[in-house]
Amino acid sequence: MEESGKKTIICSVLFLDIVEYSKKSVSGQIALKEGFNAFLSVAIRDVPLDDRIILDTGDGAVISFLGDVEDALKAALVMRESLLSTGAGMDPPLLVRMGINLGPVRLVKDINGLPNIVGDGINVAQRVMGFSDPGQILVSRSYYDAVSRLSQEYAGMFHYDGSRTDKHVREHEVYAIGYPGEFTATHQRMALGAKPKAAIRFDRLLPQAQYYSRIAAQRLDAWTRIALTTFRHASVQQRALYLAVLTIPLALLIALVVNIADSPDVPAPQVAETPTDTAAPAKSPELSAKEASRKLQAKQESIRKKSARIRTLEETTAIDSGAPARVSLAVTPWGEIYLDGRMQGVSPPLTELEVMPGTHEIEIRNTTFPPYRQTFKVNAGGAIKIKHKFK
Repeated sequence: MEESGKKTIICSVLFLDIVEYSKKSVSGQIALKEGFNAFLSVAIRDVPLDDRIILDTGDGAVISFLGDVEDALKAALVMRESLLSTGAGMDPPLLVRMGINLGPVRLVKDINGLPNIVGDGINVAQRVMGFSDPGQILVSRSYYDAVSRLSQEYAGMFHYDGSRTDKHVREHEVYAIGYPGEFTATHQRMALGAKPKAAIRFDRLLPQAQYYSRIAAQRLDAWTRIALTTFRHASVQQRALYLAVLTIPLALLIALVVNIADSPDVPAPQVAETPTDTAAPAKSPELSAKEASRKLQAKQESIRKKSARIRTLEETTAIDSGAPARVSLAVTPWGEIYLDGRMQGVSPPLTELEVMPGTHEIEIRNTTFPPYRQTFKVNAGGAIKIKHKFK
């Protein structure tokens, strides 16, 4: 350690942060930190003392692994398993973000003469951790390039999660290990330290399919939100224009169909002729009044039917283009939220969803209990609360 402390080395760094730690009460912070320390001790117990340096950040921890590069990955997987199986059920729930980086660090001595670490390797690990969701593990491009070369099974555990920019305008390409709440058989073998086996083709293709379907759903949801936001912030004139673009063509089509359907009842136009035969019989005034009344009633009924059809169309269009509804969530101890088959996040911390008016199906999953499903219907601008406790 003395020799290593005089130079900069490359090592893997695991940065962990407790979600919303500072918002909890003192007793809540103590409970979270005790549970966090217990889970972390289990996660790193197989790493030799000389191969690790731990820094306490107050609301989390930083661990530098000086030995095998995959030690950080194994520790993160064991930590996530403990959090999902036990930590989420604590009061308050223990949710942690994790980020891993492979980079340069400098071994120094702290004020007490104990080993300490500084350098860009820790800074990047903190940035990568900040991009992750609660319960998610993200790794940097440098760490992915190193660990994915060790075996095909390691490479199959990751999927590219995009490029992110930190507050210093520095770009970071990050890779995710599965999704929040996902703990595959591959991860279990790695977490328990078992020797990896060759992954079958289906195990490698399934995460990729899940990733691309998730991206497609996110883009569709983004387009829908943009359209709703544009309509919500539009002026009265702009909203009327948007509705007219949808309503007028349909109204004209309906009017055309109605006119064609009503055409047999319309009498053929008659050409007025100057009477030349004074002997021709004149129509009875009483008969002419009845016929005119019948024609007027028929015309009024036709106009009433057209107005009713146009009104129904406008109401339907207004509902489809109306303000979204809100769904409040109260899940105990935690659950993955799927709305109409699409993953929305983990509750808690997710407490509210914004949905389109209509009928929807929500599914709440927990790795320990059977899933809960519920079908509900909401109107434009409405609100509903869904509460479920796994037992």
